[in-house]
Amino acid sequence: MTGCLEYHEINRAHGVAGWRTVFGTVLLLILFLWLPVVVSVPFIIGLMIDGADQQRITDFLALDPVTPGNLAYLDLGLATAIGSSMFVAWLMHGHQAPRWLLSVAGRIRWRWLLTCLGLAVITLVVTLGVAALLPDSAGETSMSGSLNDFTRQTFWFVVVIGVLTPLQAAGEEFAFRGYLTQAWGGWASLRSRTWGRCVAVVVPAFLFALAHGLGQDVPVFFDRLAFGLVAGFLVIVTGGLEAGLAMHVLNNVVAFGVALAFGDMTSALTDSTGSWWMIVSTLTQSLVFAGLVLWAARRRGVALRFGTDARPL
Repeated sequence: MTGCLEYHEINRAHGVAGWRTVFGTVLLLILFLWLPVVVSVPFIIGLMIDGADQQRITDFLALDPVTPGNLAYLDLGLATAIGSSMFVAWLMHGHQAPRWLLSVAGRIRWRWLLTCLGLAVITLVVTLGVAALLPDSAGETSMSGSLNDFTRQTFWFVVVIGVLTPLQAAGEEFAFRGYLTQAWGGWASLRSRTWGRCVAVVVPAFLFALAHGLGQDVPVFFDRLAFGLVAGFLVIVTGGLEAGLAMHVLNNVVAFGVALAFGDMTSALTDSTGSWWMIVSTLTQSLVFAGLVLWAARRRGVALRFGTDARPL
């Protein structure tokens, strides 16, 4: 049986049950919320040494305003989900080796990841072209304004975005498209493979959108849900995290980069309102990328199942 398992079914080779899925999900969500608090401690100590009062510390943690320091705190806090996802997978599913969260090959397929990054760049160009045709009400930073001054703070923003933001995106992918996909998909696939695929995509996508805050309005929630659905689909049809990781990293880096160059980082990171027009941009990006990835995966013979002989890149 293990030789024909898809990515979301891998738990069936180690340990899968309804109680494991529920307890594993709760434990992961607790760690997802608690570990960033631990990460914040050295930042708070640094602020206290610098003479910050309670209000300044509160504003720092609330990202008001966003600075290179609290963006680094946020990125590192979310990046802890990489380790917590692997730990929960090992603890709750028969001591499953954490490497099976990466792909059906048990590792990151680096050439395939680089291919997906290239496809994500192509997709970004198409998406920017479509976005330029939409009304200026999509709730996203426009590149039509004047270029912001390059300051010392800008330099540190560039460092944080370039080094830590990819880790933040990876943390979310490990948690939502990694552990939760395998936990829910493995359990649901005991009923049927089709049901397993649906649950493996929909449940993590819903939790992914919900994790961005209860204060977000309906268009923003739907936008993130659509992103999660497409990313979850890509995990199953490519047998690993690489495609979703490439799309997520490039999306976040470019979004922060545009906000830094032409807009305001605080608005870009904390704004929870948007227009339904943003869905058009997101669906363009997601669907074009999905089409290119499917084409490339078939052309390059990417392994889709655990234990198959297909050539893993």
